[in-house]
Amino acid sequence: MISNSVQTYWGLIASRHDPNAFAALDAAYREPQRGYHDWGHIGDLLAKLDDFKSLAVRPDLIAAAIFWHDAVYVTRASDGLLRPDAENVRASAELFERHSNFDRMESAAIYELIMATANHLNARATTEHYPGFASDLDLFLDLDLSSLGAPWPIFARNLEQLRFEYDWVPEPLFCLGRLQMIDTFAARGDQLYRRDETRKLWNARAHENLARAQDELRRQVARLASSA
Repeated sequence: MISNSVQTYWGLIASRHDPNAFAALDAAYREPQRGYHDWGHIGDLLAKLDDFKSLAVRPDLIAAAIFWHDAVYVTRASDGLLRPDAENVRASAELFERHSNFDRMESAAIYELIMATANHLNARATTEHYPGFASDLDLFLDLDLSSLGAPWPIFARNLEQLRFEYDWVPEPLFCLGRLQMIDTFAARGDQLYRRDETRKLWNARAHENLARAQDELRRQVARLASSA
């Protein structure tokens, strides 16, 4: 379902795309293999961007990055193995470029914002495309990790939706992969979120969720190993 936030923010940036851009996004986010990475995720991030709009130097460019950052999301490569997420991110950034009518500076900034999601925890601005770009990049990445700090029922539902997207992966491998990802996030401690404002809002609950998920996944991995 397309939310009011999606409609509002697309209205702000539609003229800086070609006429086929929204149709390409709509087809992508409605793909049947998607669970978490659909219009619901995009709408959630845009609503949170609206909440934090006063912190953004260029909320319009952050919105564009939100729209495009998961436009390509394929979990299984042509060889039958896991497709690296970095390949999806690069393909999403290239799809943005094909539909973009932003000026050169804006397009380069959006491209870098999208590419930063290939390495959420360690990405840093390579160029200050405009004054305040680095802080906008930090805000964008915090928004994309905001679901870690959601109430537990939502956090757990998100994990279930991710499982749907990887339904072809055997349960032991999926659990080990999720546990590794969650361990990586948990190890960041107070540096999980970059901005003070987002850290105060989401960090404590995020680590509660991560600790609970770690416990549950470790028990599940142990059960699967004992029954193998």
